[in-house]
Amino acid sequence: MLSKFHYGILFGAMSVSMAVQAQDYLPVLQYHHVSVSSPKSTSVTPEQFTEHMDYLKNAGFQVVDLRSALDDLQAHKALPEKAVAISFDDAYRSIYQAGFPILKERNFPFTVFINTEPVERKSRSFLTWEQMKEMEASGGVFANHTIRHPYMLRKEEGESDDAWLSRMTKEVDTVEALLIKNLGHSPKMLAYPYGESNRTIRTMMEERGVMAFGQQSGVVSADSDFENLPRFPASGAYAKLSTLKTKLDAKPMPLLAEQAGGDFATDKPVSIRLTFKDGKYRLKDLVCYVAGQGKASLDWVSENEVIATASKPFGVGRGRINCTMPDNSAKHYYWYSNVWIRSAPDQGYVSEKS
Repeated sequence: MLSKFHYGILFGAMSVSMAVQAQDYLPVLQYHHVSVSSPKSTSVTPEQFTEHMDYLKNAGFQVVDLRSALDDLQAHKALPEKAVAISFDDAYRSIYQAGFPILKERNFPFTVFINTEPVERKSRSFLTWEQMKEMEASGGVFANHTIRHPYMLRKEEGESDDAWLSRMTKEVDTVEALLIKNLGHSPKMLAYPYGESNRTIRTMMEERGVMAFGQQSGVVSADSDFENLPRFPASGAYAKLSTLKTKLDAKPMPLLAEQAGGDFATDKPVSIRLTFKDGKYRLKDLVCYVAGQGKASLDWVSENEVIATASKPFGVGRGRINCTMPDNSAKHYYWYSNVWIRSAPDQGYVSEKS
């Protein structure tokens, strides 16, 4: 018979074991098409998608409902060990035709961010509300990707700032209403088309209680900006299983603060200032890569603070810096990414101060 002392030891050991098994971060995979005939840059073939899903199952990953997991992280509740979430953008019918059977067979929950204009006009290339209801019965969740998939920070010709914001508000609110009308509920999540947002748009999300995703890579944690969350692309050039394995093993960069100078890049090279939390990290092994340029220069301004700078300005479009650092076990990488927009005058982007 165990004494109170031995019960205490046993309970303590169980608590430690549970703590080890708990996870306080979440990688989220982003897909678009599941098809051999759609653009390769945003597609996985059914064979590739099967390979990905089989790996998740065989390697012991726990595929979780995205919104529930985000709520738990925000509340500092532990997720299952090896938790991961699956998401799709754009409501393509190939998700239903080729992706859904694979997910259903494995009993994996998933989220699809839908742009409703092609759904409402009954485009044959996009999901129907009836298909969505069928998918909901087997773990599917449908969320907001705006009506027409616009560049949310671009104004139309002659449009005022107030008119632009009103149009973007309609893009968001209309889809929320359609989700409730056709499916009876909304998870209050949104994926920004092209990953683009600014402070004004993110404030709109916060006021509506909507959690939103950009297109910077990384894992979600309680420290994340829940109006600009990261995901890992898993299509096109990122569909290789070896690449996917590295991302699934990623951890959030242990940052106390970050300063990126805003959402827009200029005609000067971008830089980002990262301040690390106290702890024993392999800071000497931190590497930051600039899209299309190679390694960023690193200037350590203190023991736990670094400035990463690109070697030259970004061209017009979206550019990013990705930073990785091995953890002490060398089995995982801490991961961080930031995206900037370099706009051209004729694109009509809103003021960089918005």
